[in-house]
Parts: sequence; C-alpha cells; structure tokens
Amino acid sequence: MDFLPPQIHDYIIEHSEKESDLLFKLNRETHLKAILPQMLSGHPQGLVLKMFSNMIRPKTILEIGTYTGYSAICLAEGLDKDGILHTIDNNEELYERAGNYFEKAGFKNKIIQHLGNAKNIIPDIKCQFDLIFIDADKQSYSEYFDLIINKLNTGGIIIADNVLWSGRVTEKNKDSDTKAIDRFNK
Repeated sequence: MDFLPPQIHDYIIEHSEKESDLLFKLNRETHLKAILPQMLSGHPQGLVLKMFSNMIRPKTILEIGTYTGYSAICLAEGLDKDGILHTIDNNEELYERAGNYFEKAGFKNKIIQHLGNAKNIIPDIKCQFDLIFIDADKQSYSEYFDLIINKLNTGGIIIADNVLWSGRVTEKNKDSDTKAIDRFNK
C-alpha cells in the first residue's frame, strides 16, 4: 500500500519548492544505482526535514541512517552557522557516494559520517543534540530511542521516519518490522 495516492504526491510536488539540481541528481543516481531506492527520503520528505531544521536552527543534529545522503543534506540546510550533523550508516558501499554529495552540497565540514552499527557508535558521540532523525533498521527503533533520549537537549526534537509504515501498523497480521514499529510507537 502506498501512503500517498499518486495524485496527492504530484500535487505536493507541483505546489512546493523545486528540488535542487544536486538533490535531483542524487535522487536519480540513487534510483539508477542503489539497492532499494525506495529507501531514499525524496523531495517531499526532504522539504519537511529542511523546514524543521530551518525552524529550530540546530547546532547539532544526529541522523541514524544515512543511506545515500539525501536527508542529511536537507537537514544540514538548516544548521546553525557553526552547526554539525553526525550521520551514521553501516553500508560501506554507499559511504563514499554520500560523502561526495556532502562535499558537492558544501557541507564537507558540517557533516561527520560514521560507518558502522549505530548502537555501538551513538554512545561514543560525545555531544548533545538539538534534532535527531531516526531512519534506519526498523527492528532497532526502540533501542535507538533508548540510546538517544539522554543525548537530546531540552526542547530538542526527535523525528522518526516510517512510524505509520505505509498504513501497515493498523493491520491485524503484522510482519516483524511492523511489530517493531508498532512497539516503538507505543
């Protein structure tokens, strides 16, 4: 089940800020070369992430789940002038691609990439965060929450992707990912 009917998606695109050339290129490259391109945040979600980031002007952001870097670039656009974004992913194949796009976007010195298991990396990051975005393996959402809650500054925001899991959280028979998201939501 798609979360948004195609006509609603098209309406959102038609009435929103145009996707930057760089993000368009990253979007296209992801769909042509990456496994599971549907994992890309994409333009509408990227605009929402950018809006949140611009509203709070965070000094520190943590992103759990880099993938190809689309959402990190969107979040970094709202960083405070001296802000830093830490992004974590365990996919070695996409690490360099994301880093190249961070550099092209002008965020080489603002985005710190971490390669490995987020459960091991999060405790070693020695800072508090104004904004945290969770978009990684669904089975671990609750564990991520437990690891990050004390790293969130007062007034900080946690954004978790896929919490409705395309409507599957309402279904009677849930697969393991859906059950994990449902537990996280509760």
